Amino acid sequence: MTQPAGWRLLLDEMFSPAIAAALRQRGHEVLAVAERGDLRAMTDDEIFAWVIAHECWLLTENVKDFRPILLKALQADVRASGIVFTSSRTFPRSRKNPSPLIQAVDTWLRAGPPPAPLTEVWLVNPEHE
Repeated sequence: MTQPAGWRLLLDEMFSPAIAAALRQRGHEVLAVAERGDLRAMTDDEIFAWVIAHECWLLTENVKDFRPILLKALQADVRASGIVFTSSRTFPRSRKNPSPLIQAVDTWLRAGPPPAPLTEVWLVNPEHE
């Protein structure tokens, strides 16, 4: 699928804009919710709709809210964008050392999202395998 002008990956609100900036420096199209006031003001349903409209993936730790939204969209036969789930256990949030998450997302983006119809993946930390 050809990506339109826009973002290939949106980082949910729990991720620092510094992570998005580091990924952009590595050549990826990444935006953090925290970088834009219009995105910060959106509900999870609105974020999901934005991701679909921009044909990009969402990186989030918020499985509890986004998995039901994704399943509802799939049941309604909406062509859903993908969600990359992770956890603070796998990638502890640290301003001092965000590199494991940055490296894992960089590797995932370089490999390219899995082909449809897969719409959900879990980001793994190679240091914990």
